Amino acid sequence: MVSSYIPDELWESIFKFIIYDDYDYSRCSLSHVSKHFLSITNRLLFSLTLHDESTCCRLLTRFTNLDSLNLTSKYIDLDNLLIEISRFPLKLTSLNLSEQPTIPAIGLRAFSKKITTLTSLTCFHIDSISNSDLFLIAECFPLLQELNFRYPCPSISSIEDSYHQVCSSYVDGIKALSLALIKLRKVNLSGFPLNNESLFHLFNNCKLLQEVIMIRCDAITYTGLAYALRERPTLNSLSFHSFESGELDTLNFINSLVSLKGLTCLVLYDMNISDELLYSIARKRLPLTKLELSFCTGYSYAGILCLLTKCQRIQHLNLQGAEYLTDQHVVQLSSFLGDLVYINLSYCDELTESTLLALARKCPSLSKMIMETFGNKIVRLSDSLLQESGVYPQLKSLCLGGNLWFSYEGAIMVASIFPNLKLFNLNACTCSLKVFDLYSCPWLSEGNCQDLRKRCKVTYINLAEWSRMKLL
Repeated sequence: MVSSYIPDELWESIFKFIIYDDYDYSRCSLSHVSKHFLSITNRLLFSLTLHDESTCCRLLTRFTNLDSLNLTSKYIDLDNLLIEISRFPLKLTSLNLSEQPTIPAIGLRAFSKKITTLTSLTCFHIDSISNSDLFLIAECFPLLQELNFRYPCPSISSIEDSYHQVCSSYVDGIKALSLALIKLRKVNLSGFPLNNESLFHLFNNCKLLQEVIMIRCDAITYTGLAYALRERPTLNSLSFHSFESGELDTLNFINSLVSLKGLTCLVLYDMNISDELLYSIARKRLPLTKLELSFCTGYSYAGILCLLTKCQRIQHLNLQGAEYLTDQHVVQLSSFLGDLVYINLSYCDELTESTLLALARKCPSLSKMIMETFGNKIVRLSDSLLQESGVYPQLKSLCLGGNLWFSYEGAIMVASIFPNLKLFNLNACTCSLKVFDLYSCPWLSEGNCQDLRKRCKVTYINLAEWSRMKLL
């Protein structure tokens, strides 16, 4: 056989070009060619999701190079499964235990004694989490660099307990984590019952901390965040949202934020900010590459213009809900967005299809654009304007969901201008690539679908609930 004359290392290199991800059907096809190819593809699987205990031994024996395990099924006994996994000589670096009723304490202890290479732990939406669970993780996994504890359901001893009392009960656990996890670099505690004291321990003790995500941490005040930021000047990514009333423009907070000289990512969600905050970021010329001000209020076009004028390395920009934006504003802003790769301008009522063209012309690296429920004008562009628009092959993903006024002529225009689209979504948010979601397109017909098919490179079509479409 020809394959016997080719080193396995070369076959591995070839297969890596063919297999784009762990769920690609090409892996299965290759494994069917021969036992030799099967053994090679087995070595190329690094991430695995286990759904039941019965297949554990067989799969872990087969895939020996695993570094990531996903154990998110609620129908397995996690304690027993983790004990079973610990018997294999795996060098796991990532473990996902999300959507579980509790933290499997017995299993984690056994697991941590045998597998000491773990650097990433995800425990998203645990039904019941206690302070002792935090002490357990601090004890078992001192090498963690990433910790994700998004949206747990904390244990509440009494229905009369206030949210602030619940937050106070987790201070000791957070302090223990911050003292034990000396290598922690990234933490996501969105929805976790944090208060100012817990946050201070986290920022003060984790000397290597670089990225913090805290969406809906309602016990944290702007003042508490300001003091915590001063303890961690090396932070380069901050995502924050709180329900605290008032404007996020106090001099104390602004000075703390702009002291983060290496800040590359700033995400503020649904908050009342000010132009002064944006002016201060601009004056310091922070090296931002990602900026999200989704549904934020209190600032104006002058503030965002000033920031983008001084910070011209933005690759990811989210201004959804910016009601002040007009097409002319976007034209002006696009002059400072030469590195832009992703933009979200959903729920911007004053924008029209002209914004699509302006961004395509001025942003040569733009590959994904989201403009859901924007404007109120029907797209009916003339052939002459279509010819003047040009062709922009860089855009791969375009979401225009919620725009019920969007016409067939508009869709044809988009498909002609952006011929390399792999995602063209005219319904609601669609996260997977290579999707054309046709649901709720009142102008769609068999002929129109064939026409669109000729104009763009969509490789997957979703016709769910589209009763009028004949499936040829």
